[in-house]
Amino acid sequence: MAAAAAGPVFWRRLLGLLPGRPGLAALLGRLSDRFGRNRDRRRRRSPWLLLAPLLSPAVPQVTSPPCCLCPEGVHRFQWIRNLVPEFGVSSSHVRVLSSPTEFFELMKGQIKVAKSRVVMASLYLGTGPLEQELVDCLESTLENSLQAKFPSDLKVSILLDFTRGSRGRKNSRTMLLPLLQKFPEQVRVSLFHTPNLRGFLRLLIPERFNETIGLQHMKAYLFDNNVILSGANLSDSYFTNRQDRYVFLQDCPEIADFFTELVDAVGDVSLQLQGDDTVQVVEGMVHPYKGDRAAYCKAANERVMGVINSARTRQQMLHAQTFHSDALLTQEDAAAAGDRRPAPDTWIYPLVQMKPFEIQIDEIVTETLLTEAERGAKVYLTTGYFNLTQAYMDLVLGTRAEYQILLASPEVNGFFGAKGVAGAIPAAYVHIERQFYSEVCSLGQQERVRLQEYGRRGWTFHAKGLWLYLAGSSLPCLTLIGSPNFGYRSVHRDLEAQIAIVTENQALQQQLHQEQEQLYLRSGVVSSATFEQPSRQVKLWVKLVTPLIKNFF
Repeated sequence: MAAAAAGPVFWRRLLGLLPGRPGLAALLGRLSDRFGRNRDRRRRRSPWLLLAPLLSPAVPQVTSPPCCLCPEGVHRFQWIRNLVPEFGVSSSHVRVLSSPTEFFELMKGQIKVAKSRVVMASLYLGTGPLEQELVDCLESTLENSLQAKFPSDLKVSILLDFTRGSRGRKNSRTMLLPLLQKFPEQVRVSLFHTPNLRGFLRLLIPERFNETIGLQHMKAYLFDNNVILSGANLSDSYFTNRQDRYVFLQDCPEIADFFTELVDAVGDVSLQLQGDDTVQVVEGMVHPYKGDRAAYCKAANERVMGVINSARTRQQMLHAQTFHSDALLTQEDAAAAGDRRPAPDTWIYPLVQMKPFEIQIDEIVTETLLTEAERGAKVYLTTGYFNLTQAYMDLVLGTRAEYQILLASPEVNGFFGAKGVAGAIPAAYVHIERQFYSEVCSLGQQERVRLQEYGRRGWTFHAKGLWLYLAGSSLPCLTLIGSPNFGYRSVHRDLEAQIAIVTENQALQQQLHQEQEQLYLRSGVVSSATFEQPSRQVKLWVKLVTPLIKNFF
């Protein structure tokens, strides 16, 4: 046993020697976890997972209360800013939304008053009357920008996925063509095409099934200096009865600039929709599926990482100017000097995951957060599609925090009742859920790791993210919110983005807590009896096929 434990202990000690190198520490942590996982698989894994809490690193002693930040913004999550830009904002600029209707009405209202920019990144735009209403809002605002006494330089940029946005005769492209034709100088529509769908594979895989290879999955909606981050797409169900999560960042110009630049970067490596419904590559760019794959991915990596690194440098310089000037101004001094912006008590970190381009920031941050969650901490994790990667499952089972995982019951799964093979997807998720629950039970961890199923008549469930409650705290100080589902697709196939929100403000913590409670209140606890229900009986062929296809949905 001592020999088996020597490897992880060695790596964990190295972690403790690197307090100032969180990027390297995260890498060593992942190596340690991978070492442990490989060892456990060779020894049937389960017995060693029981010892994981004993092998985990000791929780570092903090001299100040958790999430209580000193004047230089130093808190236990500051290591994230070594990977991505850190944006300090006042919590009064952050508002958590709770319903699809609120999300839809806010977007329409924001479009109507936009003066300089509207940027929208989504998987697709639907084709129903509500989606048309959204397009009509864009058209009206663009017309007003040209007819005003002092015309504004309003620009509209929309990023969607090529395969999903091209599905069917009436699709996202045909919905947006009138805008492109009427405002060719102001509107840009970019359609991301995964570089992994090419050659014979592209010719052989039919429409809809080709979406399993890889997608543009980011969801970010910004209007001038206001930003909505969500997991919701631009489709009628997401405006009415498909539950998701949404956060509104108001008057946050630096964050709006970052997401504008990020969407522009992905847009530059995407196909550009033309007024005649054809597509073209940006001049000088490698074609995503006709050109050399390695050259395309290298160019895309450089373009996206250029945005992340330049923003990180800007924010570091701003941080240095703010906190290392000759005299630190109090909030009252800043107000007297004409700076009306409140002092930051909340920090926003954009996390990007684009494995096709070898960008794995979100994966590193998520794994590190799960690894470092101490005994007594509580992690509320939710996903509309319960299909965790093996790495995430091992961390949930092998660390010391308490977990409550919220997932969709079969009836609120987005594929429930679908025609053809897609109709069996909810059953596949039930099979994956049952396997995970069985492993939890075999390890005797039912009290520490709990599964709950969301249920709501007439609704579907699409919420994803997590809330972290530190030991001894009744309110969360960190949340992840955005597009990733914590599954294989999110980590390896699709383009994803979310934000980590860290706050010491109790009012915002209360907002996040209420959001979590409202979602979990509509759920039931999973037990062995859950899988005895007739609706949870999984056909043999689904059980046999699921291991082969689980990495595609």
